[in-house]
Amino acid sequence: MQTIKEKINHLNQLILEGKAIDGFELYYDDEVVMQENELAPTRGKTANRERELNFFGSITEFRGAKALDVAIGENVSYVKWHFDYTHKDWGTRNYTQVSVQHWKDGKIVKEQFFYGN
Repeated sequence: MQTIKEKINHLNQLILEGKAIDGFELYYDDEVVMQENELAPTRGKTANRERELNFFGSITEFRGAKALDVAIGENVSYVKWHFDYTHKDWGTRNYTQVSVQHWKDGKIVKEQFFYGN
């Protein structure tokens, strides 16, 4: 049985390989709740899959991503990311983000992203 550390490291590697949706299918619970900063959360895997596909489909140029730090607690993980890309609606984005994942029964049940505008 994989530990949360092994799972989050694998998920991060999939993201870096351009396989974020594969990681989403593998590690996210059917009832996952995902939230950007303090915006209203998106509930359920189907709605979040659509949100993720729309996001990745709107990137017009990808210049890089790097997982800067990873921390693991009891049923929680934190990843500090740096992203650099161009989005069709938002323009050039070059920023640092912290993703906080809450785990239950080996799956992410809640994830919130924190970043500046």
